[in-house]
Amino acid sequence: MKAIKETNFKFKNQTGFYRGKVRDVYYFGDVMALVATDRISAFDVVLPKAIPDKGRILNQIAAINLSATKDLVPNWVTYHPDQNVTVGFRCDPFPVEMVVRGYLAGHAAREYKAGKRILCGVLLPDGLKENDPLPAPIITPTTKAKVGHDEDISKAEIIKRKLVTEEHYTKLEEYALKLFKKGSELAAEKDLILVDTKYEFGLHKGKIYLIDEVHTPDSSRYFYKDGYEQRQQKNEPQKQLSKEFVRQWLIENGFQGKEGQHVPQMTDAIVEGISARYKELYEKVTSRQLEPVDYSNLLERIEQNIVKCIEN
Repeated sequence: MKAIKETNFKFKNQTGFYRGKVRDVYYFGDVMALVATDRISAFDVVLPKAIPDKGRILNQIAAINLSATKDLVPNWVTYHPDQNVTVGFRCDPFPVEMVVRGYLAGHAAREYKAGKRILCGVLLPDGLKENDPLPAPIITPTTKAKVGHDEDISKAEIIKRKLVTEEHYTKLEEYALKLFKKGSELAAEKDLILVDTKYEFGLHKGKIYLIDEVHTPDSSRYFYKDGYEQRQQKNEPQKQLSKEFVRQWLIENGFQGKEGQHVPQMTDAIVEGISARYKELYEKVTSRQLEPVDYSNLLERIEQNIVKCIEN
């Protein structure tokens, strides 16, 4: 098995290139081809080794969910020419991510344990324990940092700093809650609970579109529905489908992306274990088996499929 750490294609009529944490983006005027590589990030840091199959797994899950929600909220996608590639039109992204939470988990739970009862301007009730459902889904936005860590931010601060107009922000809230409701329904069909997730939006010709991936295990946290109540009653950890297992491994080995900390050694066994977990995520979320691929020509296949798509 080989992993795609990066791509360095040179296409005819290419007008630009951008390398994000885990994706390589090729621009052709208003059209963009997003390549989901196998790079993996946690705590806003790209880890030193790529994870075989991770990119195509997330890209295919995103494709399924973007298709399932396109009648609810318009999105940027026009084609999926390859397991690792999504092609669509270029949007100007809003500089905030819309994080929707239905349960007290992850970052929110850590903040709550530290005694905080206001998260991004939203008041949380006393008496909750980790992984409890919230009274209703809440939106806890973050900034989109070009470097370093994203930061929690309130709706009032977003509007005050003119990051997003009040009119646009109201629409983003509406879209985010609609998507979360739909995502929760889709998860329930798979006997899963959508715990929290993030959405990104952008403007194209004055219209708001959903951009990036949606409802993937990297952008979302899922609990297994079966046994959830019993585990909560016994104060046991919930069985999760998310990237949280990677974060927990890093935390246990002394890394949370803070200054002076170093990423623990990623042995072959660790990499293979993470890859196996992503395969499990795919099969549970999609109810499909992951198709085998020819690992000898991954880059050639991706390049050829982008060329065919852009030319046609």
